[in-house]
Amino acid sequence: MSHGPTRKHTALPKAQILIEALPWLTRHNGKTVVVKFGGNAMIDEELKAAFAQDIVFLHHAGLKPVVVHGGGPQISAALDRHGIVSEFKAGLRVTTEDAMDVVRMVLAGQVQRELVGLLNQHGPLAVGLTGEDAHTITATKHQPEIDGELVDIGRVGEITEIDTGAIEALLADGRIPVVSSIARSQDDGHVYNVNADTAAAALAAALGAETLMVLTDVEGLYEDWPHSDEVISRLTASELEKLLPELASGMVPKMEGCLHAVRNGVTTARVIDGRVQHSILLEIFTDEGIGTMVVPDEEEGEAV
Repeated sequence: MSHGPTRKHTALPKAQILIEALPWLTRHNGKTVVVKFGGNAMIDEELKAAFAQDIVFLHHAGLKPVVVHGGGPQISAALDRHGIVSEFKAGLRVTTEDAMDVVRMVLAGQVQRELVGLLNQHGPLAVGLTGEDAHTITATKHQPEIDGELVDIGRVGEITEIDTGAIEALLADGRIPVVSSIARSQDDGHVYNVNADTAAAALAAALGAETLMVLTDVEGLYEDWPHSDEVISRLTASELEKLLPELASGMVPKMEGCLHAVRNGVTTARVIDGRVQHSILLEIFTDEGIGTMVVPDEEEGEAV
């Protein structure tokens, strides 16, 4: 029996999958994509490795990925080891001076290093920086309002300015910037802990990125949670704005970030399930994008 037909049979689906990616490759070539790395994808070894492969794939496919990360679970574990109690107010970590030292150490010295190492198994690609480097992210003290009162939660920052110079230089040099969500202070010598979702959205807008992708531990935004687990696959900025008051607290900074991004020049913002291996590739290169995509209002009626 000849091997011809069998070989053709196994190879064809692979070829079809590659060809399906072609229009997306054409569309995204040369475009900047900001990816917020977080949730289970940061903790599970297999998901971490798949994430690194996806980012390197994007790079070699002609896109310009920029990775932004926080490190909630790792920070909590390190604070425990240092005997510092983790406290949250209005969904934000109360960050004392002592806690800030630990946050900075964990984000820049542990989480970022590990991510840079995973990416660099594939070549001399990733370069780590924090918002402190080259004035990338500047912040002032953020005081959330709880029950009408402004509350002091320590060294938690509100982003006031983004300087994309260092990131753009790295991208122009064919590197993958990996940014820890720490900001320099606008008005004193300190540094600030900033929410990584917020930082990713601010960077995406400042870079004029094509896409902001936020990895989460859910499938996307649900239509009518908890009554249904239908995921909303696409919504406009205005539709999202109406939904914000009803969202679970963990989703708020993510969806506010998506809203900020598309209102400030980013073409699409997506929340995707980081628990699915290679979710980034599925989202960018296939017709069956997974998760929830937010688009600017004026694109209503146009195909995205």
